[in-house]
Amino acid sequence: MISTFRQWTLRLGSYALSGIYALYRAHPAVWRLMARHYRPRMAGFARLNAWMTCQFAALDVPAYGDFLRRQGWEFRWFDLESYPPTGKASYVQAYPEHERCRNGRLEIAGSVVDESSGSSGQPFNWVRSRAELRAVHRNLAAYATMIFPAKRRFVINAYSMGAWATGTNTGIAMSRIAMVKNTGPDIRKIIDTLRHFGPDFEYVVTAYPPFLKRLLDELDAERFPWSEYRISGLVGGEGMTEALRDYLEKRFLKVRSGYGASDLTIGMAGETDLTVWVRRRLRADAGFRAELLGPDEQRLPMVFQYNPLETFLETTADSEILCTINSTSVVNPKVRYNIGDEGRLATLPEVLAAIADPAARAEAQAAMRVDGMRLPLLFLFGRKDSTISYMGANIYPQDIEYGLYDGNPYAHLLEGFCLELVQDDRLESRPTVHLQLRSGVRLEAARRDLLTDTCRTGVLAHLTASSRDFAESLAEDPSAADLRVAVHEHGAGPFAGAAAKLKNVYLIKGTAA
Repeated sequence: MISTFRQWTLRLGSYALSGIYALYRAHPAVWRLMARHYRPRMAGFARLNAWMTCQFAALDVPAYGDFLRRQGWEFRWFDLESYPPTGKASYVQAYPEHERCRNGRLEIAGSVVDESSGSSGQPFNWVRSRAELRAVHRNLAAYATMIFPAKRRFVINAYSMGAWATGTNTGIAMSRIAMVKNTGPDIRKIIDTLRHFGPDFEYVVTAYPPFLKRLLDELDAERFPWSEYRISGLVGGEGMTEALRDYLEKRFLKVRSGYGASDLTIGMAGETDLTVWVRRRLRADAGFRAELLGPDEQRLPMVFQYNPLETFLETTADSEILCTINSTSVVNPKVRYNIGDEGRLATLPEVLAAIADPAARAEAQAAMRVDGMRLPLLFLFGRKDSTISYMGANIYPQDIEYGLYDGNPYAHLLEGFCLELVQDDRLESRPTVHLQLRSGVRLEAARRDLLTDTCRTGVLAHLTASSRDFAESLAEDPSAADLRVAVHEHGAGPFAGAAAKLKNVYLIKGTAA
């Protein structure tokens, strides 16, 4: 009797909350109204719904029920942390697809199968119901109207198309609020589209960050009349440094990044004018960084705002992010799911309170008024294993990107890079930055040497300024400055076959012993 009462109470409560959430997705204007009037006390409702979502899954999802039994789980009212975290290895790979769905059944009509890129290994399939996709599309479209307000919005969707979640869903979502052309990552098609439709639209190009740089460089090479056009960028799929943003915003009016994952959903969080200000302030203000991230944190995270009513986020003792999708429309529930990303969470009042300088606080409030979001903030460092260790310091791909693009007069020659720890014939391991030239770029020896020296100097300068561990290693052992740079023609060396990959690979591991 108690179990039956509990089940019906949870079902009614969960459906009621999901129904309330659906109301603010009805129109982008309603979504914007909610985002601008969110208050920290609403997090309690979001946490309650996350707990109900977990218990709902325990009752209706065969795989999750078995997962809990194997973990020795016991029901406790309103205790979200009593549910053990799930993950790709412990849960997704351990159970068949249909057993991870509600009532052990796949929804057939209207469901779409997304495929992850396989950048972390084997590609995975992810089933999403018609109702789930509708919610995703409405959220993404509403966010875009807030960040890129326009009357004549034209979205050029340059994400890779096919079975991948980001490309297909972005195209569908943007068609709700804009004219859309799904070009995929075809620079010639994008240029032809811009010239054909002309400057009377406000363009938003959606793409992976490195592709947006390629597009800018190609347009510059063709002497494109940037001043006649209004073009912004919406990027995702991987991190972006402020050095790359600065490079892109020489031409693009605004470049903002979204955060999502094929495992969970696209559009989990997004950048705003406030988060960009916060990130840049973290880079310049050591006290602000220590207050928000801890006194020993040297890395500069991506910063996003997110809606806990939709995607409830937590962090583990190791600062890994757990996500629960708060919706009954998710056919394959994601509850306390650990994707392996490292981050921190903070409410908007906590972030504003950490700004000691009154002038800086006024700047933050001015930035907040641009988009008006009052949602909490996510500080995202990325995958915990995305690093190489050298001389006692951790080097991240973001460190290399800063050094390559920040004030580099030769940045337009580069298409990409990757990082490798190489063991030489003296059995000493040294970091090597591999640079890929843009297609068609040919450099004589003197100019190649100049590019190599400039990039090495920029990377070393950034590492020395941003990493205390690296700076100390350099002071104790000057040979730590022996960072190698190798320049490759387009598609050569470690970049051979890279065009067939959905995302860039920034780390080459296993070379050094």
